[in-house]
Amino acid sequence: MKIASILIFLGIILSVHFTVNYYIYSRGIQCLQGAPQLKSFFRAIMIILVIAYPLGRFLEKIWYSPVATSLHWIGAFWFAGMLYFTLSLITIDLIRLINLAFHFLPAKNTDSYEKLKLFLGSGVTMLILLLMLAGFINAWTPKTSRHNITINKSAGEITELRIVAVSDIHLGTIIGPRKTEKLVQSINRLKPDIILLAGDIVDEDVQPVIKQNLGESLKQLKAPLGIYASTGNHEYIGGVERAAKYLSEHGLTLLRDSNILINNSFYIIGREDKDKNRSRSASERKDLDQLLLDIDKAKPMILLDHQPFNLDEATKAGIDLQISGHTHHGQLWPINYITKRIFEVSRGYKQKEQSHFIVSTGFGTWGPPIRTGNRPEILEITLKFNP
Repeated sequence: MKIASILIFLGIILSVHFTVNYYIYSRGIQCLQGAPQLKSFFRAIMIILVIAYPLGRFLEKIWYSPVATSLHWIGAFWFAGMLYFTLSLITIDLIRLINLAFHFLPAKNTDSYEKLKLFLGSGVTMLILLLMLAGFINAWTPKTSRHNITINKSAGEITELRIVAVSDIHLGTIIGPRKTEKLVQSINRLKPDIILLAGDIVDEDVQPVIKQNLGESLKQLKAPLGIYASTGNHEYIGGVERAAKYLSEHGLTLLRDSNILINNSFYIIGREDKDKNRSRSASERKDLDQLLLDIDKAKPMILLDHQPFNLDEATKAGIDLQISGHTHHGQLWPINYITKRIFEVSRGYKQKEQSHFIVSTGFGTWGPPIRTGNRPEILEITLKFNP
């Protein structure tokens, strides 16, 4: 049944993919009526762009090579291109509809009309390429977001805890050796007491991570109290057991519906990702109350839960700090307006009663290696305990 659901989902995604690209293609051909010599070139480019991502992802599974990774990169960039060309074309089509009433554009089938289409198409293309370039540079320049939080509990002899947390690294073809090394250096430079990774550490299939030996960089992470992680939906998409084994072998302690007491002072609780319930796993993820059965709630409790849904559950359970990711805060403008409607917290900090929530925009990218809605980030959280 779940295989059938996956096939239906893939069918819907591919149908949308080809429909959107046909819309862009048909408008592009119309734009080139004034330059027919460019039509063959445009058709060839569109064919490559349309098949690049699905073909690249398929080839990576059977033949990890420069050809496969190049197609993956081209297709990933084109996702952003698809979004911005579609938005631009919809805007132009709306203007054309308005023109039917007010007739402010040159008459159709005139030289002026054909020149306007060519000029407008060229201008829109240049603007989108510049936007994508700016978004690519932005995606390579993470910021450090700092939060100072006081928890009204005792953590034994620890009065202050310096946490560095990251979500949504998406290690793989796009987030490769250079960016992984940059992440590790950035985290170590902050000299954390403890490092927490809130899911989607691996993009999907762990094979590109293994091929590029990205785990060796992860082994360079340093924190005296350890490095702890929870699963995200992308670990489940790509095969959670293989990803978990690889990450555990390279210095991470994966908390999968489990908790650990650190220095008899505070707890780190890691939830399995919400998507476990939709995977082929034999069991569903545990309720939060089940995870807290053997916990001394008088001690501070820090929860890693990748998807920031149902924050009231953590509030009622008495969680002191929840760290999440998943949203990317839309990653590409204007998708951030959608994530703000879906999630109570799409990014940043919120307090509910005595519980504190931080949702990270994430460090890496999914799909296009581009961020136009926000910057990637590393969280530096200073917890002060005030019994």
